[in-house]
Amino acid sequence: MELRNLITFIHIAELGSFTKAAEQLGYSQSTVSAQIKQLEKELGCLLFERINHTVTLTEKGRELVSYAHKIRTLTDDFKESLEEEAQCSGHIHVVTPDSVCEEMIHSHYINFHKQYPSISVKFTTGDSGVMLSMLDHNEADVIITLEGHLYNRDYIIAKEKQLPMHFVANAKSRFAGVRDLSVRDIINEPFILTEHGQGYRRVFDRELAKRSLEIKPVLEIGRTDIITSIIAQSNMISFLPDFVTKPLIDAGALRYLDVQDFQIDIWKQLIYHRNKWISKSLKAFIDYVIAAEFSNEPAY
Repeated sequence: MELRNLITFIHIAELGSFTKAAEQLGYSQSTVSAQIKQLEKELGCLLFERINHTVTLTEKGRELVSYAHKIRTLTDDFKESLEEEAQCSGHIHVVTPDSVCEEMIHSHYINFHKQYPSISVKFTTGDSGVMLSMLDHNEADVIITLEGHLYNRDYIIAKEKQLPMHFVANAKSRFAGVRDLSVRDIINEPFILTEHGQGYRRVFDRELAKRSLEIKPVLEIGRTDIITSIIAQSNMISFLPDFVTKPLIDAGALRYLDVQDFQIDIWKQLIYHRNKWISKSLKAFIDYVIAAEFSNEPAY
């Protein structure tokens, strides 16, 4: 069994396309097809179903993905030992919501770079729909979501944790310090929220709709740092994860509102595609993020 055939198989499994795999590997499509036919002949089973120009892994194909990754890992480890590489190198593309991206870059990137100076990282922001689409098309190595609990058999949840969220207002707000508020007490106040239909905002609106309620914000913007800054200077209210608001809460500029009848489950999840090749550099990044972003300590 030739290693190059296994590597071609991995690329097709990740990209879901013989054509895209050929382009990425620099082969002709006929060469890629011949490699897979040879691999299927050697193994005595069909690895892909090809229907109407759609390529889907068979059950045996899914089983082979795991073994192929292990073989490639051992091969790469051996090559690295021969080359005596002192540093882990590579390129990682991570996609996150705006707020998570801001926090990761400000709090952790410099330290990560010091530990792994030869790993380059590209950050892209987007909502969960965009993130999952990018995973499916192998356009992102790993994503971090911030919304309701996501699960799909095609994805591996490397780590997850539930995040506390609160309604938050200026420390001098007339609602600050008031006990046992209802969401109806504040529903008509001026709100500033993240964009409609994205991440935890989508979960937030869905929960309001269950109660036949709706908030029409006076301002919508993805930058949570801008949201918290405006709230600290105005009579506006927002609904945000605690890790976003904690610095200004600790500084006494903002206050959590004691709304007792409204709670939603928001999860931070670190996810990659089941068929994704986990390189040494990607594993280093995932391990670092788990330690830095998903510790058992309260979120930030």
